[in-house]
Amino acid sequence: MRRAHAMPFGASLRADAGARFRLWAPGRDRIDLELVQRAAGTQARAGASIEVAGRVAMTRSPGGWHEADVREATAGSLYRFRLDDGLAVPDPASRFNPLDVHGPSELLDPLDHDWSDGGWTGRPWHEAVVYELHVGAFTPAGTFDAARERLAELALLGITAVELMPVADFPGARNWGYDGVLPYAPDASYGRPEHLKRFVEAAHSLGIMVLLDVVYNHFGPDGNYLHAYAPQFFDPARRTPWGAAIDFDGPSSATVRDFFVHNALFWICEYGFDGLRIDAVHAIEDRSSPDIVESIALALRDGPGRERFVHLVLENDRNEAHYLAREVGDAAVRPRQADAQWNDDIHHALHVLLTGETDGYYADYADTPVERLGRALAEGFVYQGDASAFRDGARRGEPSAHLPPSAFVAFLQTHDQVGNRAFGGRIDAVADPALMPAALACVLLGPQVPLLFMGEEYAASTPFLFFCDFGPELAAAVRDGRREEFGRFQAFRDPAARAAIPDPNAIETFSASKLRWRERDTSPHRERLALVRQLLQVRHALMPMLGRIRHGGRWFVTNGPRDDRPDATLDATPGAALGVRWDVAGRAAEAIALHVNFGARPIEVGTGAAEVAFSHASGPGSAPGRWTLARGGVLLALERGDA
Repeated sequence: MRRAHAMPFGASLRADAGARFRLWAPGRDRIDLELVQRAAGTQARAGASIEVAGRVAMTRSPGGWHEADVREATAGSLYRFRLDDGLAVPDPASRFNPLDVHGPSELLDPLDHDWSDGGWTGRPWHEAVVYELHVGAFTPAGTFDAARERLAELALLGITAVELMPVADFPGARNWGYDGVLPYAPDASYGRPEHLKRFVEAAHSLGIMVLLDVVYNHFGPDGNYLHAYAPQFFDPARRTPWGAAIDFDGPSSATVRDFFVHNALFWICEYGFDGLRIDAVHAIEDRSSPDIVESIALALRDGPGRERFVHLVLENDRNEAHYLAREVGDAAVRPRQADAQWNDDIHHALHVLLTGETDGYYADYADTPVERLGRALAEGFVYQGDASAFRDGARRGEPSAHLPPSAFVAFLQTHDQVGNRAFGGRIDAVADPALMPAALACVLLGPQVPLLFMGEEYAASTPFLFFCDFGPELAAAVRDGRREEFGRFQAFRDPAARAAIPDPNAIETFSASKLRWRERDTSPHRERLALVRQLLQVRHALMPMLGRIRHGGRWFVTNGPRDDRPDATLDATPGAALGVRWDVAGRAAEAIALHVNFGARPIEVGTGAAEVAFSHASGPGSAPGRWTLARGGVLLALERGDA
């Protein structure tokens, strides 16, 4: 089975001979296509000496397009575009740039790869157990091939979906991936495109979906040449925190929108990815109807999504529930647009409970963290149009209780929540260890789709720091800017404290972020691994029920030894425990109930005749059908109902 995505951008081999090259450059009158080669004796990925082997004047077509048919071009040919002012630029739709973002692009034949996963149709979203990883830091080698060798271990753990942090070509040899400038080209530091295809293929053979994090709100600061020949890509009146904003609703936006819609389809159709996670949707401004997120969702649903499961996940600080709307049928709850959103509210409430930290956005969860966690687990968003103190009283979010829990991704750690700390510290370094099992149970046993960040399954001690590989001037600006950003926190008011924050551009910062896999076999890491494996085994047994939860649940806080009423007064004073109950469609009185005790004293809860599917730090209570939860205790009860 062979796959290729046809698109109006970039280079494509012709059926007869040669290749066609297309570049949208409305800002230029003349552009030449150059076939190039590495000079003899130069093999370096970046900075290799380039020799021009041939040059062809491209034909200017209506709409700002430049085209050329070159019979001499073959798979493996290196090429670039020469602007009329002499600047040489790579193809913005390059499928591969072997010599980094400033170098030439390589002409590929996507049909060269013969796929072996033709029978794979993916998995329904409620079966997802997501594992987020950074290819470069996941293994010592930091390549697609090395990551592929670890997939079998993830499958045994219970992982059903791997989410790759962005792999689009970025400047230098290391980067989180959010500074990508060539969104169609896998970064060469991880390997070649065929290596990424083998990774996806191997995951599918193990029953694992592969999701890709994509960035559609900005381009990185180094290696983006679009402004030189297609300034229409950007809106000069808008900016994001990371650079110029993409113009999705301007006079020339049709081609800009096509570029990103095709990119989404490209990764799904040509690489076989099972879904995308769109980064920072809140940083995309688009007044069009449909907007770019809706357009991408529609293209995926009406295209590859008709033949297999294709999923779309959003990061959206605005908590906009309308992107998560469902079409309710007899057998399933299908998303109209996105399957799910990363739910920061669950993380923030858990973080406050585990650490007591209340700086920054955690202030919005500081007063009643158990109550806020309950609302997040039961209804999705904590802030559903409520005023946010952190945002100076501005209202945030939309009602979400009508949505199924699978519309939300729950997590205790992600690349952001770890890496955006000054020293990249993981949650175990600052959390109350007695409460960690309860927090993990909230994430892994609740009906939301759970996500683990690489190494979290064994409580990795390695940090995940912010790292990059920019040139000297930009590197200094990034280092100093990051340190100054932390100056607003009390712990970093002293310049000496800020100076201790690791330099993102230092190779040592990247090296320190790599996982040490041998830790898994030592205490306390092996005990954490065993707990996570046990929790995921329970979750897998629950999956048929999870797929039949149609809407949010009910939650309550208990403060005394016998107060387990569903209508108990909400009170998050110290000692509070949380109960959440989700009804399951299809059978009378079928439900899942999760009880966790974050308080200092034991709490007794009622389970009636329900089946106890999991318990930790808990035991039989004062009477049949009652259980006592110690501090950090967990109880998962199943009401099976009548057939």
